[in-house]
Amino acid sequence: MRDLPLRPGPLLWAVVLANTLLVQLVAFAIRPATVYRALDIGVPSALLGILSAAFALMPMLLALPSGVLVDRVGERVLALGGGACLGAATLILIFFSAGVAGLFVGTVLLGLGQLFGVIAQQTWVANRSSGPGLDGAFGRYTFAASLGQALGPAALAVLGGDGVRPDTTSVFIVGLAASAGVIGTAFGVSRSRHSAAPSPSPGRGPHPRPSLLRLPGLARALLTSCIVLAAVDITLAYLPALGVERGISSSTIGALLVVRAVASMTSRIGLGHLVSRFGRRRVLVTFTVSAAVAMATCAAPAPLWVLAVGVAVAGLGLGVGQPLTMSWLAEAAPDGARGRAMSLRLLGNRAGQVALPSLTGLVAAGAGAAGVLALTAAALGTVAWSARALALDR
Repeated sequence: MRDLPLRPGPLLWAVVLANTLLVQLVAFAIRPATVYRALDIGVPSALLGILSAAFALMPMLLALPSGVLVDRVGERVLALGGGACLGAATLILIFFSAGVAGLFVGTVLLGLGQLFGVIAQQTWVANRSSGPGLDGAFGRYTFAASLGQALGPAALAVLGGDGVRPDTTSVFIVGLAASAGVIGTAFGVSRSRHSAAPSPSPGRGPHPRPSLLRLPGLARALLTSCIVLAAVDITLAYLPALGVERGISSSTIGALLVVRAVASMTSRIGLGHLVSRFGRRRVLVTFTVSAAVAMATCAAPAPLWVLAVGVAVAGLGLGVGQPLTMSWLAEAAPDGARGRAMSLRLLGNRAGQVALPSLTGLVAAGAGAAGVLALTAAALGTVAWSARALALDR
């Protein structure tokens, strides 16, 4: 029988949520800035998808080992490692982003830093919540993540000025300062009592991983999660490219990215109430369909206000996929294996972040940024249809 998790106090929650906010702030400030820096040094738009995939490449390879590690040594170690990688990434981008190699290495380290931080945070939340409280707990966690995702592009909007391309160095410096905050708050991420993985039964080998892989509906849930997250990634990479193509200032693009993140925050505030009333599956399908329609609207040649409305509705729709798949997987995973469960979901996410942006980079060569957004809308519609068969509700 599963032990009830130890309920953390408000101060401990505040520290973990602050760490969550800062990790996302760094990632979502730096990633669009690297796109602008890449365009400044002459990287063609067709290769922006490859640069976006670099963010997920190493995390894809290290997701499962990181989950095993966090189950063994606790959340704090990985949270500190994440802060160190983020700091190293911003330093490299400040001093070496005038070349493609520096951009690539900085982007890879940025992805690793976010991976380590996210696995630590999600495992902490999963180990400290249970039953009906899971959706609300992951709603709070992803709300803090969305707030960081709003504050990151806000730095771009404030520092970008009226030009189509901003001064990216100042954004990288803001990211460095926030990385120091990540390291500071990581010391407050305590180890949960379920961190240690249970010992395998004699003669049976490691228990948690096979049981995780046999969860009904796992493949569909992971596919939905990875496409939703890849869609968020694509807005980070291709909204700036769309702005350059259409002559929209970088500060306006930064403001649109803030709108997307705030909309995602809004959809996560009352997520626990929505799920209790309508069920996880209905909420997930409805919001994913709305994101697909909105992304298609963003791809259409239309006035700026239509683009803003499309970005806002897409943000609302994209806000629920991550917390709902997290809470379902955390509930289904055995004790001592929740770190591995979260890392398995992140492995699927990172695979999507490598494959979909790389594919969209090929589309961008012929159809531009609008074609990429249209392809993303089609992918969201496909996973929304697939999610209709998911048994997510208790």
